[in-house]
Amino acid sequence: MNVNDSLRMGESLATVGYRPTATAEDADLIILNTCAIREKAEDKMLSALGRYRAVKLRRGALLGVGGCVAQQEKAKLLARVPYLDFVFGPDAIALLPDILRRVETERLRVVETAWLESEDYVFPRADPTSSAGKVSEFVTAMKGCDNVCSFCVVPHTRGREVSRAFPEILWEVADLVRVGVREVTLIGQNVNSYRGGISFADLLLRVAQVPGVERVRFTTSHPHDLSEALVEAFRVEPRITPHFHLPVQSGSETVLKRMRRDYTMEMYLTKLAALRAARPGIAVTTDIIVGFPGETEEDFEATLRLTEAVRFENQFSFCFSPRPRTVAGLKEAEWGEVPHEVKVERLERLQQLQRRITTEVLAAQMGRQVEVLVEGPSRSNPLRRFGRTPENRTVTFEGTAPPGARVLVAVTSTSPSSLAGIQSALVDLPPIPSASATA
Repeated sequence: MNVNDSLRMGESLATVGYRPTATAEDADLIILNTCAIREKAEDKMLSALGRYRAVKLRRGALLGVGGCVAQQEKAKLLARVPYLDFVFGPDAIALLPDILRRVETERLRVVETAWLESEDYVFPRADPTSSAGKVSEFVTAMKGCDNVCSFCVVPHTRGREVSRAFPEILWEVADLVRVGVREVTLIGQNVNSYRGGISFADLLLRVAQVPGVERVRFTTSHPHDLSEALVEAFRVEPRITPHFHLPVQSGSETVLKRMRRDYTMEMYLTKLAALRAARPGIAVTTDIIVGFPGETEEDFEATLRLTEAVRFENQFSFCFSPRPRTVAGLKEAEWGEVPHEVKVERLERLQQLQRRITTEVLAAQMGRQVEVLVEGPSRSNPLRRFGRTPENRTVTFEGTAPPGARVLVAVTSTSPSSLAGIQSALVDLPPIPSASATA
């Protein structure tokens, strides 16, 4: 979501003459787009603002903060950072030109964090030229979340769920295909709760049918919205990639109840089994919070057992970080704060287990032929190509295929995080982008 929001910011700024610079040191305007999911992200923001203060003093550059921390802290950010010029929330991206006008001409320090009512919110339609040259792109399907999990700040920083009308999504996907995009990822804080005129399963099927689309992905999901129709979509449409990010957060029933997650382990595993039956070989990834208030060693061991049983392909695991205005943040002392050193020790045990499982999963690909959508040269070695399999496994390989091509790669080596190999066959070449990118 933040990557996509940054693209929209750039497009909004382009309407008033701003263009990207190679480095922040050359900029007349610096905006930090922020995340509030964990406290560490806020610390990084404050550190970056300190670094960019020198650019402001030397060049007179304007300095702003957008995104979820901005929405969360509002005017308090201006008080904490006296050289900050403006603060704006996710709903205010389209207002950037007016914010800058007020800062530049009226010499104001601006805070723009008002919510738009759901019926007034308009999803910005992307400028497809911003995506020219890309093989894969994000497309916003919805924003916000209505679940109010006890640990999550998203409802306070992104607001209630608002779904984008499905024709707008299909138009944007068609525009992206015309500039060369072959893979789209539908995004939202709780994307599979989409209610934009059709079901999420039907939306995936329609996006997959847009001419030129080779792969369709989505993130992030809530287990209670993994419907039978969505499982069936995986069964019948091969362009929906065999990869599902399904956050479980904990393997303990007791912890899940305190988290306000409305599923049991039995429900989660039953849905997961149906998904794997519909799409054999599907790669499943997850999110896990370690050290949630009141988590006992027994609770944590339930998470280890779940990880071992499910054999997640990968997981994003973090120590619990209390967030403002959340139930878990307010009740941490009452429920029982887990000591920091215990959190860290548990996290390392979990991640060590996951590294072993991921290494084993990838090692099983040794000697196989895998299909790769080429994204471009490898960053670590420009003489090699880089891409991803349908399961979202990263692959570097020897070959000459251009970005956007689909190739078969013979896997010759594996690591704990990726595959490597040699191009063995070309499946197809990318189409020549249309001269027009307007639907």
